Amino acid sequence: MAAWPNPWLPLLLVAALLAFEDWLSTPSCSGGEPAPDLAAGDLRAMMVADLMLLGSDTTYADRFFRDHVTSKLFTKSIQTTNPDMIIVLGDISARGSEHNESKWIAVLEQFEGILGQYSSLPLHIVLGDKDVGECSSLDGKLVHRMAKHLPGLDSSGCGAFEFSNTSFVSLNAVALLCGDNMLRFSVEKVMEKESHHFQKKRLNGADHSPLGSENGEGVGAHSWRQNSMTLGSGPVLLLHIPLHKSQKSDTGVIGVPMFPDGTVSDHPLVPPSSKQSPLVPPSSKQSGVDGRRLYDQSHTLPANSTQYILQALKPRIIFSAHADSFSDYTHPDGTREVTVPAMTWKKGGMPGFAIATFGQKGVVSVNCCWLVQEWYIMTGYSVFLFLTALAIRWSHWI
Repeated sequence: MAAWPNPWLPLLLVAALLAFEDWLSTPSCSGGEPAPDLAAGDLRAMMVADLMLLGSDTTYADRFFRDHVTSKLFTKSIQTTNPDMIIVLGDISARGSEHNESKWIAVLEQFEGILGQYSSLPLHIVLGDKDVGECSSLDGKLVHRMAKHLPGLDSSGCGAFEFSNTSFVSLNAVALLCGDNMLRFSVEKVMEKESHHFQKKRLNGADHSPLGSENGEGVGAHSWRQNSMTLGSGPVLLLHIPLHKSQKSDTGVIGVPMFPDGTVSDHPLVPPSSKQSPLVPPSSKQSGVDGRRLYDQSHTLPANSTQYILQALKPRIIFSAHADSFSDYTHPDGTREVTVPAMTWKKGGMPGFAIATFGQKGVVSVNCCWLVQEWYIMTGYSVFLFLTALAIRWSHWI
């Protein structure tokens, strides 16, 4: 057997590989890396989106290469930014609407494997359009089967929770994107109840009521139409589909119908039993082919749904996804919305995530962190394999 020409060469190759993997897995964050230490009472959340996992349908290439690399990226990113919790803003699955329950569980197990030792961190998952399907195939029973495996979500795919004195509300935005479906009424009911809760909390400091409790029942139209909450006094809002962004013209901001202050909508409050949404006039309801066309053409929620959300919940800040790129937008009423990039190479762009730090005085700082493109990784590993093969061949020549 031929000996290595230089006994240090294998060690040098391994050291080069480790250095390369450390470099490729270290995120590059806007404004520098978040401070490693938080002030007392502050909360830091890692916001990721659009993981597009396949679960039991994962190919060998994904399972032994992409998942391996993605796990390293998560590990290094978590070690670098030190979050208190992880929030997935939808599309954890590439085709969840086609999965049965066991395949959906396999997707969640795949993500748990990617997180590895950090799977014990508090986790909240929002449902996206790839998870629950398009408007033409949106099914309440499917959403319920998925949501029951995601702690903190109710049967409509919405949730509300409090962590480190920071209140969060997550909505099934896909139901709001589609016109005529019963899930929409359930989501609107959640918004009504949460609006009532935060107004009540503002008045007497009442504890948060879990979704599905009786405390929100019997709330009349006044509680959400005449909103006594101040701007930014509501929860941190989590969505998959971004809100409508107004267009600017020479005469000012257009595109979102602005209702009088404190009024959510000119539509009367219609109970769910009437099968008429307060946000969707009968003439504009979409279903079937028309609903599919609405879904295909829209990458944001409709303007009336946007205004309803802003007026009813008065969010402290909004986090959304779906657009595959990062944006930090301020709505006409002053509400800030941060759209998180996709954390996958499957959509062709540069993967990334956001780190949000919630201060006790209401200040929210956001860092967008970017990861390397896939071709860097492919090139790096290819060069390493080439050098290793060259070294082995060289050893046979000596």
